[in-house]
Amino acid sequence: MGWRAAVRVMTGAVAHATDEFASKVDAFLSASTESVAGVFNLTTAVDRVGEGASRIPVSINCSEPGNTWVCSPHTTYGRYSIEEVERWGHAYLTKPLGAICRAVGAYLWHARVDDAVALNNWLLSTNLYPPLRKQALGKWIDEALDRWPRHALWFRSLNRRCTPEWLQALEGAGFILIPSRQVYLYDRIDPHARRPQNLRRDLALLRATSLVRSGAEEWRADDFERAARLYAQLYLEKYSCLNPHYSARFLKVWHAAGLLKLTGFRDSQGVLQAAVGLFEIGNTITAPIVGYATERPSEEGLYRLLMATVYEQAAVRSSRINLSAGAAQFKRLRGGVGTIEYSAVYTRHLPANRRRAVGLLGMLARRIGEPCMRRFKL
Repeated sequence: MGWRAAVRVMTGAVAHATDEFASKVDAFLSASTESVAGVFNLTTAVDRVGEGASRIPVSINCSEPGNTWVCSPHTTYGRYSIEEVERWGHAYLTKPLGAICRAVGAYLWHARVDDAVALNNWLLSTNLYPPLRKQALGKWIDEALDRWPRHALWFRSLNRRCTPEWLQALEGAGFILIPSRQVYLYDRIDPHARRPQNLRRDLALLRATSLVRSGAEEWRADDFERAARLYAQLYLEKYSCLNPHYSARFLKVWHAAGLLKLTGFRDSQGVLQAAVGLFEIGNTITAPIVGYATERPSEEGLYRLLMATVYEQAAVRSSRINLSAGAAQFKRLRGGVGTIEYSAVYTRHLPANRRRAVGLLGMLARRIGEPCMRRFKL
């Protein structure tokens, strides 16, 4: 292939990715009112910056109390961090780190860190990104600063494996990078490559299970209710009530909009016992909805079935996977690579006290939070 042909292929691929992303943005914005209403512990306003095919969604917050962490930096770096430190339970570090998190959380709240506009925020635990267009990025930032001059600008879910060009561009534009958590990534899946032993067992279980796989196009209204309940059992009751509390309404709206691919597993009575929802942008898949009947016998391997479903779908599409945070050992044994995720924050236009608060947060997250995440493989 000559260089002109190669350029045409690359240009066509970028154009296709841009069009695909624009259609996802349109679907998200059309469903935004019902989406926000469908998350019980979320208060936010959804808007967009940019015009036409060059748009991204934004969430706008004004320090509403009790918000889930997907729209609240205070919850992310204060309330949730306290829970994570206490759950970690390290003999010598839990108390001092907990004290630091409480003090920093109070300081951030007083400094109104939740007066925040989050760009490319999809109201999910992991935001996925399109290929970077620097000219569009500059326009988005300028528009956001013009429309919300008293708010900090945030980008979540950035990492050096999937979005290095975004991190570089945002740092160059004056954004501060703040480590947030360690996520587990799988590079683009080759369906013919040899897989880790644990993953091979999971895929074998996917074929051998007595449970019946069921796509959401076959679901009734009570199946969406059941899937929302299974999600709540895992993410809210087992882990943290600070996670987004997605309702059946949210699942229905996102399924109807084509934003979420839902799959469930039914028992012999036809009852869903596990469900997973996939969200995809470009060549990356993530699973913001995961839930299973936690009271069922562990021998059924319900979580294994759901993760195998994600891997299977990624192999079909030759996509990479971002499996977010949590269950670190499980994900490493199946080939996941731990990578630090960052938020990028712009505060240069804000009063000095708010700049200092974000600067302190960034310093502590880099010097204490990130080394702990790397050292203890959290």
